[in-house]
Amino acid sequence: MLDALDGVRLQADLARVDDARIAVVLTHPHPQYGGDRFNTVVDALFRALPAAGCTTVRFDFRGVNESGGEHDEGDAERLDVVAALELVESVDPDAAIWLVGYSFGSIVALNVVDPRVAGWIAIAPPLAAIRSRCLADTDHRPKLLFSPAHDQFSPPAVTAPIVATWTNAELRTIDMADHFLGGRTGWVAAEVVAHLTAKSASA
Repeated sequence: MLDALDGVRLQADLARVDDARIAVVLTHPHPQYGGDRFNTVVDALFRALPAAGCTTVRFDFRGVNESGGEHDEGDAERLDVVAALELVESVDPDAAIWLVGYSFGSIVALNVVDPRVAGWIAIAPPLAAIRSRCLADTDHRPKLLFSPAHDQFSPPAVTAPIVATWTNAELRTIDMADHFLGGRTGWVAAEVVAHLTAKSASA
């Protein structure tokens, strides 16, 4: 369980790796459309990252499954991310902490600019569908975004001009994929692992 700053208790799974140089907080897609910590994309990452040496935590946002509280359209959910961040910091204080989110979860993560965050990875962020900027857009820390070629909510042609204005951000297209990444979850997990492994090696 995680305890958010406002007292909300959250269901979570932690996979701790001895001597991890990278720790990852995973955030899931929109709960009002069935998203939770067992989503196929999140699950693929939760299996691949610890196997690659990264301490990893996934959790259910407030109001999801057995987590307390109520859905707050991504606002109070930022407290949930910070609670997960604090957990991985406590178990691996020397690891660089990355926030890795999918869809709605990526937008929540991109709005957490806690100084303990080393960088962000956003998978299929629905940037075209949100009304405000992400707080991390002008942050100096690295951001990697994956845009599915056939994303129904924010295709690359729309996402690219937005990300082009960001600081220290890279955008990659996921070929042969829509927003739900059917058949591409393994590829995405491998790309995330490769990116974080490279960052760990260069640290």
